[in-house]
Amino acid sequence: MAALNDLRQTGTLELLARQLVEGFITGLHKSPYHGFSVEFAEHRLYNEGQSTRYIDWKVYARTDRLYTKQFEEETNLRCLLVVDGSPSMYYPKETLAKLRFSVQAAGALAYLLHKQRDAVGVCWFSDTIEEYTPIKSAATHLDKIFKILENRVQRGAQHLRPTNVANVLHEIAEKTHRRSLIIIFSDMFDQSENTDELFKALQHLKHNRHEVLLFHVTDHDTEKNFNFTDRPHEFIDLESGERLKLNPTEIREQFVSQLSTFHQSLKLRCTQLKIDFIPVHAREDYVAVLQSYLIKRARMR
Repeated sequence: MAALNDLRQTGTLELLARQLVEGFITGLHKSPYHGFSVEFAEHRLYNEGQSTRYIDWKVYARTDRLYTKQFEEETNLRCLLVVDGSPSMYYPKETLAKLRFSVQAAGALAYLLHKQRDAVGVCWFSDTIEEYTPIKSAATHLDKIFKILENRVQRGAQHLRPTNVANVLHEIAEKTHRRSLIIIFSDMFDQSENTDELFKALQHLKHNRHEVLLFHVTDHDTEKNFNFTDRPHEFIDLESGERLKLNPTEIREQFVSQLSTFHQSLKLRCTQLKIDFIPVHAREDYVAVLQSYLIKRARMR
């Protein structure tokens, strides 16, 4: 496929991921997510001679008895990489820039997490969940993730059905039973014009105690700024197949205004929910985007 020329010239997705991680990220910090999986488990009566470090003084004030906090530390961070494979992500058709960025970035993060002995899984969705792997740390499982990502891109868009991001995120919240890091790659275009449903789905993930990162992937030139030459064009809805002939100048101002309002609302709601919101121009180098984000993440610790 022409859109994967850069990947094929360099090698497999696994090779690209290894080059990124070993060349740019590994030395930044042992893990930008370290400590995420340490959770309070229960109280136990304090025994003389124990360290006083974990005594719960609030409980002592209420009961006049000494209790220590016990913690459950999981061996691995658990991470689910959620990739939007709906038809709108196969844009632009000539380069598949949005999907290519998402797949390569997801592959690099999978490799990084595996190198840190963390557990990782992948979810590929369109209007429904099409692939959902367990979250594991085995090397054979990492190979499976790379194959799923590569095969899905090569298969292309399989149908013309409106995306249902909200329903899928609700389902992910229910299917992912243990607390995990959920990393989403999506343009967040949804069939519903009611953005409240989308925000409720993000809230559902947070309510279930998952940490959430959203890489909001769009083509800034044409989708965000509607930069098309001032002549008649035929626009095709990738999810419904609907065609519309018009001159971009006739609707540019209204289109840009409405899309900007949606993006600002999405960013605001993510901020309110303490979700990391990373706007991505699909034509940017995914190496630079990931490196910039992970440096920021490491410094915030």
